[in-house]
Amino acid sequence: MAKSAETKYPGTLTNLRRKAVVGVLRTWRELSGSARLAITGEVHPTLPKENIDHLRKQMNRCLNSKGGEITARAHTVELGKTYLNLTEAGRVKFLILLATNFDIDRNRLSKCIEAIQNASDKKDISKQENDLRDALTSPRSTILRQFNSLPEGFKFLVDMRMDLLPLVRKNASLKGLEYDLKNILSGWFDVGLLDLVEITWDSSAAILEKLIAYEAVHKVRSWDDLKNRLDADRRVYAFFHNKMPHEPLIFVHVALTRGLTGNVQEILDETSPVMDIREADTAIFYSISNAQKGLAGISFGNFLIKRVVGRLSRELKQIKHFSTLSPIPNLRQWLDPLLSKGDESFFTVKEIKELKLLTKSDNAARGLHQLLEADWHTNHKIAEKIKPVLMHLAAHYLINEKNKLLALDPVAHFHLTNGARLKRINWLGDTSHKGLKQAAGLMVNYYYDLDYIDSNHEDYVTEGKIATSRTVRGLL
Repeated sequence: MAKSAETKYPGTLTNLRRKAVVGVLRTWRELSGSARLAITGEVHPTLPKENIDHLRKQMNRCLNSKGGEITARAHTVELGKTYLNLTEAGRVKFLILLATNFDIDRNRLSKCIEAIQNASDKKDISKQENDLRDALTSPRSTILRQFNSLPEGFKFLVDMRMDLLPLVRKNASLKGLEYDLKNILSGWFDVGLLDLVEITWDSSAAILEKLIAYEAVHKVRSWDDLKNRLDADRRVYAFFHNKMPHEPLIFVHVALTRGLTGNVQEILDETSPVMDIREADTAIFYSISNAQKGLAGISFGNFLIKRVVGRLSRELKQIKHFSTLSPIPNLRQWLDPLLSKGDESFFTVKEIKELKLLTKSDNAARGLHQLLEADWHTNHKIAEKIKPVLMHLAAHYLINEKNKLLALDPVAHFHLTNGARLKRINWLGDTSHKGLKQAAGLMVNYYYDLDYIDSNHEDYVTEGKIATSRTVRGLL
């Protein structure tokens, strides 16, 4: 049996981060050396209390450089090197200091607001508004923007935000810093600024290593598994940004098939014969993985998939249909609490009666919940009995459960925003442990009809209207 990616490639993500840090430090050592700047004092990796004042002075030097651009860059390099050399605990202290000591000046902000309210004419109002804009720019955001001018500085900010995101939930004082970082990074991203590159078996070892490490939907089990995903009837694409030319942002995996595919194990089967792509008429997007955690929540533009569709359409004229085979990652996260507390409101009278009989429980919901915790999918009789129940619960979740106007499920939201139609829900489309725990084995085809992508997108983002096939609507 093939080993999992975590077993076969232990610490891969950690190793990639370590290599990146070493590369950045090497580059920045050259920069700081060329600037002939020596900053006295050293910061211990754990950042003890006696080092905090020195670090604060380092940050202030970035704001108050008097030696011109070269000196300013050198100060920024030294600050970045300090951060990269810190332990995890030290980085937390660094981020808290940057967030709390270099926030906006609220006294100045109050005075600016008061000055606008008391302004006498348009010229005066315009001046006060400019002063207000300056007051709203925090010193920490000025420090962060200075990294943009450094080699690898943008990647440094992305990784800093990756460190920051888990901390924000526990420490409200970091929210302003996270807002500043997200604002800086968002300004550089749009799908039109990204380069689309096909990844092949002949791509560099560094890229293939990252393809393995960052695969978040269906883990790469072995090198044979990876080779299968790069075979003649498969395609893998990566998006790159010119600010991070060696770091992929997103990987998109595509299977070329004849007709819609509803089972991911069939796609990932290394023993299946390679299809003659001249017979293929459908492109199935079966995995889309974000390779940079620090860019979570930052939009790359609404038509990411459309870019890949356009390329496939030009290169493979016989491909007429474009669809995903997608997980429903939060289905059971939504469903299990309802079932465990005995909520039968989603079932018909007939379903309640059948579920009680099948599970030998006096409550249909709790009975189904207990069943889903067991190895139910291998029993054909039980699986067929609960199939219609789970299929209509999934349809309800995808269509009716909303976050305000928009779909509650993150994968559904992504594809609907990109202009897809909810085409089909597939029974036992992913019987892996992960697939069963997330969505009771169910998967979804989101269909990209080139004639309706734009209108589907507009209807969804403005009205929350979900384009849905008659087949899926029938499940309700």
